[in-house]
Amino acid sequence: MKKIGLFGGTFNPPHLGHLLFAQEVLVEFGLDEIWFIPVNVPPHKESDDLASNQDRLDMLVGATDDHEQFYVNTIELEREGPSYTIDTIRQLTQLYPAYEFSFLIGGDMIEYLPKWEKIDELLELITFIGVKRPGSSVDTTSYSKHVRLLEMAQVDISSTAIRKRVQEGKPITYLVPERVEVLVKERKLYEQRTSLGHRKTSSH
Repeated sequence: MKKIGLFGGTFNPPHLGHLLFAQEVLVEFGLDEIWFIPVNVPPHKESDDLASNQDRLDMLVGATDDHEQFYVNTIELEREGPSYTIDTIRQLTQLYPAYEFSFLIGGDMIEYLPKWEKIDELLELITFIGVKRPGSSVDTTSYSKHVRLLEMAQVDISSTAIRKRVQEGKPITYLVPERVEVLVKERKLYEQRTSLGHRKTSSH
């Protein structure tokens, strides 16, 4: 039976912290593969601060291409509407009934598990794997006991901070994989728009 770790997120952009977390989960929990699942973002939600679905997908593929156990799954990009984890898990368990799935979450997300859509059904279908983060509480909910915790080296990198650095004209080398940096520069992602003439406009 294949053991698959599912890693969902906006990946806006994907960075080395994401890849390190995925690598450590793969090794520590003896998984066979990690599937990165970029969430669907409706076109009307896109902005200068949020890259398009295609740009985020291309960056993620570039970031994971060199690792033979990392894959990008576009199941949520192909499904219209909000990306609920339960819908994704139901679909994947039907498509791959012989696979065992785990779902990767950051330590700061554990306390929000009670608010997840159909959380009780989710817990029957998958195992949650969370990373311990300094200052984050992991014992605040009745669901925290269902999360397998990983202790790993702390890498304080965030997509938000990376976007801010791009807007400020600062380098993002050593924060993101080289291919991601190239795409950000080539497509001028996250750059500050200073005039209306550079913005996408619509009459609708």
